[in-house]
Amino acid sequence: MKALAWHGKRDVRVDTVPDPGIVEPTDAIIRVTTTAICGSDLHLYEVLGPFIREGMILGHEPMGVVEEVGSEVTEISPGDRVVIPFQVSCGHCFMCGQGLQTQCETTQVRDEGMGAMLFGYTKLYGDKDGGQAEFLRVPQANYTHIKVPDGPPDEHFVYLSDVLPTAWQAVEYAGIPDGGSVTVLGLGPIGDMAARIALHKGYRVIGVDLVDERLERVRSRGAEVLDLREHEKDLAEVIRGMTDGRGTDSVIDAVGMEAHGSPGAKTAQQLVGMLPDAIAERVMEKGGVDRLHALHLAIDAVRRGGTISLSGVYGGMADPLPLLTIFDKQIQLRMGQANVKRWVDDIMPLLLDGDPLGVEGFHTHRVPLDQGPVAYEMFQKKEDGAVKVLLSP
Repeated sequence: MKALAWHGKRDVRVDTVPDPGIVEPTDAIIRVTTTAICGSDLHLYEVLGPFIREGMILGHEPMGVVEEVGSEVTEISPGDRVVIPFQVSCGHCFMCGQGLQTQCETTQVRDEGMGAMLFGYTKLYGDKDGGQAEFLRVPQANYTHIKVPDGPPDEHFVYLSDVLPTAWQAVEYAGIPDGGSVTVLGLGPIGDMAARIALHKGYRVIGVDLVDERLERVRSRGAEVLDLREHEKDLAEVIRGMTDGRGTDSVIDAVGMEAHGSPGAKTAQQLVGMLPDAIAERVMEKGGVDRLHALHLAIDAVRRGGTISLSGVYGGMADPLPLLTIFDKQIQLRMGQANVKRWVDDIMPLLLDGDPLGVEGFHTHRVPLDQGPVAYEMFQKKEDGAVKVLLSP
């Protein structure tokens, strides 16, 4: 089969690899009909190379049709149309019972001290080949799937794999009070969708980015927007000026470790990328420095007693946090990988009754799988208005 595989920093290639097969009786094989490039994939493309093996198949946002199931799979059958959550979870352990599927005790990557296995996301998360391919092996298939009806196009459902539950959890974790306000930092796919969900729930939304097309997409949905290029040094002050001098009730940081505006940490990340993998891995695990510009903006912009919800991925272990300010302002922090299955029942009605979140027009590009390397470069450079790229195997 054809698959997008990682071969080094900014080096994604279309490889021909063996088709996956049933390995465990709880496996299923799906024929992928649509898969997507995620902002998190850009971390692999740029800074997380020490943790990924050459040739690993990327991608964790697929959907398709069940082709084959193992002998113990009873919840899906060949021919079923399914979306695959980005994490592999069992559905019957203590953590899954708590709605914490990203901490699944059956698939936890204990050798690395990490949570549940993720598709296509480094050895830290199980070294499991991902879904930017023609076929995908799905472990724990009785639970690691979301059945969707025939009829609507893939664009209507594919975001259940990651974008929708990640954005939904970001809004839930933000703890926005009724009639309250939220600043969304970063208007890529997750920030854009989080803004749409918050607007749908009746909150006031202030979106922040520095890319014209992204600002306009969110403005067109009814949010207020601020261009970071115009407010590099006074963003929090401007937000306080818009909110009776307090700041918004909540802030969603949808940027993470590749935030604009922290040249020192950017240089450190680039230097780590030049080290031999074994050394770079230890440096990043124990002394990694994320680019924390967005998080510091969130701490400054949120009102006293407010909540910051982190959905952007952070990876460093030596990140200096202004704990005095967090303590003094009585800020609550909530964060973590999205627990996909926890939120599906909340989201699905919005997909089965019209399209209030605009999912069918959410993607900016759809390209064949064999154009994936070009799509990665375009998305990473934010060229041609790229916000969300779908791939057709």
